Amino acid sequence: MAPGPGAHTASEDFQIATGGVTLSGEQAGAGPPVVLLHGLTATRRYVVMGSRLLERAGYRTIAYDARGHGRSTPAPRSDAYGYEQLADDLSAVLDALDVSRAVLAGASMGAHTALRFALEHTDRVAALGLVTPAYDPAAPAPAAHERDALAEGLRSGGVEGFVRAYDFSNIPAQWRETVEQVVRQRLSLHQHPQAVADALEVVPRSRPFEDMRELEAIAVPTVVVASRDEVDPGHPLALAEAYARRIPGAAFKVEEGGPPLKSPIAWQGGQLSKVLIELAARVT
Repeated sequence: MAPGPGAHTASEDFQIATGGVTLSGEQAGAGPPVVLLHGLTATRRYVVMGSRLLERAGYRTIAYDARGHGRSTPAPRSDAYGYEQLADDLSAVLDALDVSRAVLAGASMGAHTALRFALEHTDRVAALGLVTPAYDPAAPAPAAHERDALAEGLRSGGVEGFVRAYDFSNIPAQWRETVEQVVRQRLSLHQHPQAVADALEVVPRSRPFEDMRELEAIAVPTVVVASRDEVDPGHPLALAEAYARRIPGAAFKVEEGGPPLKSPIAWQGGQLSKVLIELAARVT
């Protein structure tokens, strides 16, 4: 998928009504489309962290807040935040923006949404960027109870309640203060925090696919971007490696090992954008 000739254009906001929600998003640039999908409790900004390298490289970048997150409205039911609904939302965004086929790049929940969509709509996916996957089909929702505590903290105490329930002890000391600051910042961007609390209870129990062997059906260029466990234990390095082994021809990216510990690629919008540009360039 070679970059289009169009010059960089200013960001354009959009709203798309689907499945009882209104999704809020933005697009910028001209050329082949790249759709960015964020993680649980994040917003559309937290994929490439505001980097504009994709647009400047000649790609049309599309990003939106998942249902109940950011400026998107809550789901009509408190349990309607599973990957079935998230994948349907992605399909609605592509339809509304007249995108027949796109590169999908998602972080954590966004990566699993992209995979669910790719397994169901193979003809609409040009390439996959899977950033810090966390879902292991062999594990019975291991993080569900931890997310329940975060949901309860958010419901009862807002951003501060969420922060009190968050376990920062496994974050390296050199980044703990920064991570806490980022958590506060991204939680403050949600217009409907109670909906985010609902999503925290539903998403970890939802299953985007049933068996790792299903990933062998992925037939598009793919890159798996991992983080090392010392820095990001919630997204295990071994699990990302397993995804890359299962997906035919998948490339694998991870920051160099320490000491000193390096900041993950997924935390650096410019570096992640470069990886995605390389991925999009593989599409013919």
